[in-house]
Amino acid sequence: MAVGLKKKGTTGAARNYITRTRAVKKLQISLPDFRRLCIFKGIYPREPRKKKKVTKGSTAATTFYYTKDIQYLLHEPLLGKFREHKAVAKKIARALGRGEAGDAARLEKHLIPKIKLDHIIKERYPTFVDALRDLDDALSMLFLFATLPSSEYVPAKTISICQKLCHEFEHYVITTHSLRKSFLSIKGIYYQATIQGQDIMWLVPYRFVQRSGGDIDFRIMGTFVEFYTTLLGFVNYRLYTTIGLVYPPKFNAKMDEQGGELSAFQLEGRSVIANGDATHNDDAPRAVNPDAQVIADKIAAQADTEEEEETIPAAVQSANEEEGTEGIDKFEVTAPDADVLPQPEASSAEVASLFAPFTFYLSRETPRTPLEFILKAFGSKRVGWDGTLGDGAFVTSESDPSITHQIVDRPTLSNGADASDAPASTNDGAAPKVQWPRSTMPGRTYVQPQWVWDCINQGKLLRPDLYAPGAELPPHLSPWVKAKKGEYDPTLSLQEQEADGEAAAFEDEEDMEDVSEVEAAKEDNGVDALLDRESSVEAGEGMDVDDSDDDEENESDEAEAAAAGEDWDGIDSDAESDISEGEAARLQHQRELEAEATGKPLEPEVGTTKSKNAAIRKKAEKKRREEEEERARQKMMLSNKKRKLLKRIEYGENKRDTEAEALRHKKRKLEKVKKAGN
Repeated sequence: MAVGLKKKGTTGAARNYITRTRAVKKLQISLPDFRRLCIFKGIYPREPRKKKKVTKGSTAATTFYYTKDIQYLLHEPLLGKFREHKAVAKKIARALGRGEAGDAARLEKHLIPKIKLDHIIKERYPTFVDALRDLDDALSMLFLFATLPSSEYVPAKTISICQKLCHEFEHYVITTHSLRKSFLSIKGIYYQATIQGQDIMWLVPYRFVQRSGGDIDFRIMGTFVEFYTTLLGFVNYRLYTTIGLVYPPKFNAKMDEQGGELSAFQLEGRSVIANGDATHNDDAPRAVNPDAQVIADKIAAQADTEEEEETIPAAVQSANEEEGTEGIDKFEVTAPDADVLPQPEASSAEVASLFAPFTFYLSRETPRTPLEFILKAFGSKRVGWDGTLGDGAFVTSESDPSITHQIVDRPTLSNGADASDAPASTNDGAAPKVQWPRSTMPGRTYVQPQWVWDCINQGKLLRPDLYAPGAELPPHLSPWVKAKKGEYDPTLSLQEQEADGEAAAFEDEEDMEDVSEVEAAKEDNGVDALLDRESSVEAGEGMDVDDSDDDEENESDEAEAAAAGEDWDGIDSDAESDISEGEAARLQHQRELEAEATGKPLEPEVGTTKSKNAAIRKKAEKKRREEEEERARQKMMLSNKKRKLLKRIEYGENKRDTEAEALRHKKRKLEKVKKAGN
């Protein structure tokens, strides 16, 4: 029986992939609807490994999809909705062409099909944990659209929905104290929350005026927003019901118009009847969390607690502050090559009450929205600000005696005075000699906004004097980047991470640079004098005698000496350094014995800093040379394959060490400049 020949392009990779043009024809929809459907279903283009086999030798740029994914889309109910929408769009266009605007409006109002994505959410996320894992991009996109201005591409209704969903999610994070870390970056503010064991990170842009360019396709972004709003609505409902809260929470539109934002939402427990509006539903799903009733009771009593709360005594505040500054136990490394144990983190109870004892007041120049969210997420229930910033503040008067911490971010003048509070310049033009702030409330702590972020990232209250107004702030480092062994760590001092002899080499280098600068200055200033001297030289003065024969003899002697001692240069230098070190130790011991015999104190050794640095550098070079020799002997015992692998490892280590040394060198220069300025 003859075996049938297979036709080319019908099996293998050519059958597993399909072009976008063929996929659109197969689904019988337009290209924009195809893109929209793929975004909803989570289907993305694929790149074949062997593209020539799929394209039958063609090299044209083509977009491919899995054939199985396109076959899966054939049974999607949204295809019918897209076709209905296309038919109604034709009727509306025909009515507008006839000038029947009323009929077109009626068709658009009653016949345009409503698209729901509930079934797609259930298909893509069979479990709730899957939805939480895919929440990072959704939150970043919705927070971005919540800050955009309304335009023809971004309708105001979409912005309002995004703001509402984002504030609902923030309320859940505040209630459960799920926020863990935050970081101020150039792009915006990063947040990380831990919800049901899943770390969720999202980015919130700064509230600047957004100017969208013409190269942004808002139709694609709008499709993602449409899907993400449905997803976050499902997630918020599940999160609220899990801890026993009513969803959606009550929304005060009037307070939101006055800038209330988070304060415009009022949370209620399922088993709590608040003001006769909430009713208990026996058919409602029960709370999964066993602590849901406790959380519901706390939420029910929150309003009364905020209104009737008394001022905390100063003694209790100081006690709590000292309590919070105590760090948790740390596992120190016992040896340089020992394993680094994971450091213990603060418990959720400590995190929840980090800012609980304090009352904060936000100055007008500080970012109110992120500070309010972070302070409330870490336990503070008393956050106030000026009434012009919006409604919902705990206190609106800056002179309120209950305020314990005030966050300010005002620029200072060169002499330390505040730019906004400085009086007009005097007649002589002298700057006012007054430090910021002009008048401070006694018993109140003034800090810059970075203090809040650094406190939550380290899990403890930091020293407020380091973040005082006008002070030079410590570096704000990412809490997710940890320095590895051998890398530059900005949190450590230079003495803890520099190599042996590195500081001495830096001092010698600085001395050489200073000497070269002085010599260059002398040359620049003495050119004219040198020219005058050369022009006034008398006959025979300053002229060299022709000693060509002596020079040739000296050069030949030096060459012979160099040839004879070329191989012993290193050993002789080592021996000289060893002898000098041994002799120095013997002389030091002799001086100690003499001082002990005479009963006089030991006088400090007389020596210049340059000689000491040279000795330290010689010792470090000797140690480094011995380590290299030992490493070379060990390499000789390895196979060729392992030796090549070790060579690549050493290349990476040397590159890392070079970068770390350059950063330490830069920091040492900055410290030197800072000391010189002081």
